[in-house]
Amino acid sequence: MVQGSVSETERKIIAILKVLNESSEPLGSITIARELERHGIFLSERAVRYHLRITDERGHTQPFGRDGRMLTVQGLEELKIALAPEHVGFVLEKLETLAFQTTFNPRTRSGLVPINTSLLPKEKFKEALSIIDEAYTSGFCVSDLIAVANEGEKMGSVIVPEGKVGVGTICSVVVNGVLSKSGVPISSKFGGVLELRMPRQERFVAIIYYNGTSLDPSEQYIRARMTSVREAAKTGKGRILANFREIPAPSRSLVSEIMTEMKEAGIGGIYRLGNTSESICQIPVGPNRVGIVFLGGLNPLAAVSEAGIEVENNSESGVIDFRQLVSFKKI
Repeated sequence: MVQGSVSETERKIIAILKVLNESSEPLGSITIARELERHGIFLSERAVRYHLRITDERGHTQPFGRDGRMLTVQGLEELKIALAPEHVGFVLEKLETLAFQTTFNPRTRSGLVPINTSLLPKEKFKEALSIIDEAYTSGFCVSDLIAVANEGEKMGSVIVPEGKVGVGTICSVVVNGVLSKSGVPISSKFGGVLELRMPRQERFVAIIYYNGTSLDPSEQYIRARMTSVREAAKTGKGRILANFREIPAPSRSLVSEIMTEMKEAGIGGIYRLGNTSESICQIPVGPNRVGIVFLGGLNPLAAVSEAGIEVENNSESGVIDFRQLVSFKKI
């Protein structure tokens, strides 16, 4: 779709898909019409229904009776393509939005947490679980807590299609949400591929800055087969998904305390926590700043992809209640 030739009808359809993507529940035409006003688009309920019939025919939305519509996987992909030219920093916006929506409290172990949703073939699910176990056992994950959804169910903003199983893994942006609500400003810099070599000699061999991309870096690295998580799990040497953030130096001790509380609640993810103005994993850090390297939430699914199993990843796909998560060991 050429950006300059988008018709008025297509512009309205894209706006409707955006509204549906922002909701974790089915939306009816009345609610959609009200939400569209926030995007500067004014449509009657009847006009919304007309456009929804088009999105249904295209397979971009799925009717849920009187409850309304939900976005399908195809609809989400269409939305990503449509928004790419105008959202160079789309991923950074998603991270900031999810951090704001995060209400997780590590002390009470309650609230909403951000997730990645990955779709696996139903017949390959058991095989995938054994591979995922390798990544969890080696510690290359944010948490051993996951959520599972069957076909027709919704996880985050993704509806699990027929023949698939949805696996939800905790996204490392949960740390952004918890820290920001504790008064700690945290800056998300980039997603990358971290090469593990000798102890304390790790280095990033690929970097994509969040403010310069409309596509999630981890998804791109997995598709490009740039990881070797399984090898890293077996030998301690390989390439894993990781991301880089910075915090003000005076907040380091508080961040360390909060991360200890989160780890006790089952959420970790920190690979390296630097010191003031100290380079970390060969990445320079500015004056009076502290760098943090976080493990990528999709490392377990990168391992599955490396094994030749088809995986469709949807990073930062929304938030779910912490109580919906269970230990991987119990599945």
